[in-house]
Amino acid sequence: MADRTRLFRACRSLIRARHTHRCPGRPGRRTLPLGKRRHQGRRRGLGGAVLVLDTDDLPAADRFEVLHTAVAQEGGISSVEESEPATRMWKRLEVWHFGPLTLFDTRGTGVRFVRSLRKARRELAGKVSVMTQAEGYGTASLGCDGHQRHLATHGIGLTPHMAASHEYSWSGNGRSIAFSVDIAHLDLPVDMVRAAVPLLGHSPVESLLLQHIRGLHRHADRLSGGPESEALAAATLQLTRALIVSVAGNEHTRREVARETLLTRVLAYLRAHLTEPDLTPRRVALAHGISVRTLYRLCEEGGLSLEKWIIRRRLEGARTDLAATDQSHRTIESIARAWGFANPTHFSRTFREAYGTTPGQWRRHARNGVSLPGREEP
Repeated sequence: MADRTRLFRACRSLIRARHTHRCPGRPGRRTLPLGKRRHQGRRRGLGGAVLVLDTDDLPAADRFEVLHTAVAQEGGISSVEESEPATRMWKRLEVWHFGPLTLFDTRGTGVRFVRSLRKARRELAGKVSVMTQAEGYGTASLGCDGHQRHLATHGIGLTPHMAASHEYSWSGNGRSIAFSVDIAHLDLPVDMVRAAVPLLGHSPVESLLLQHIRGLHRHADRLSGGPESEALAAATLQLTRALIVSVAGNEHTRREVARETLLTRVLAYLRAHLTEPDLTPRRVALAHGISVRTLYRLCEEGGLSLEKWIIRRRLEGARTDLAATDQSHRTIESIARAWGFANPTHFSRTFREAYGTTPGQWRRHARNGVSLPGREEP
């Protein structure tokens, strides 16, 4: 009961942050001297991003060497092959910490990263990485098993570093969002993780984890190092366990992990389909192979009301869009409909009950820079 409530609160923090406007300048970001980055960036409880590398700040003659040093320190990379000459290549690497989980954002011109098995075992012993391609077209190769997966923006790559060498590359400008964690936190055997590598695309959990990682990254500056950081890491690891076990676990393990991660998967499903008007309890229950009664009992044990949770999250998204200057051309009705409110009258009434003002008043005050905080959620 306590664990489910903690995970629910973490997911609630993530969804709230997703719909909170963030001003330019990305507050909380720190740039550390290269020699100090690894040590200082790994202090526990440290919030915001560590900017490990930005080659735009470097002379062209130094970029390759500094890039190789940075990725060797942060990611255990053995070698780097750039597709562009030093005068045209660029890379930016940022890191966040969520409890035991380290989140990486690597972007830039085409590149090929190689981790040898020897180096991975020496520097990444016990680590597992989960990779996604946020921009461009990537290719992940697991050397030991000869498996290669092409990652567009809808797939996930998995690497157990203690079991195999690994390559990752993309062509043209690209961006990879990944995280690494000790396999002990997944509580799964290495052989099962390794067996899951070529099968991830067959699991419905893959898309849930992908959306979760993107939300975590989008608001990592606000959430990393904060009070919910450990719980967000726990939710991420539960989804990762569910993904691996769903394709590589035996029947008993699949049942156990499915039961343990059910609430986390339900919340991830709700976030992924939040804007769809037909997001009903029956649909959510069918998607998870449970009855509506079981779904309500699960939510109650997790300390939330299913319908209220959905409405509140939709209202937060609509309220953010109403205040956004780049959404000023859209009507209130179109914004409401985009967030799953099919009836404009119902939306206006619900909005006023939640925030004490109408959508139109909220939009006018927001344009004039007047702050109107919403009522506290019970």
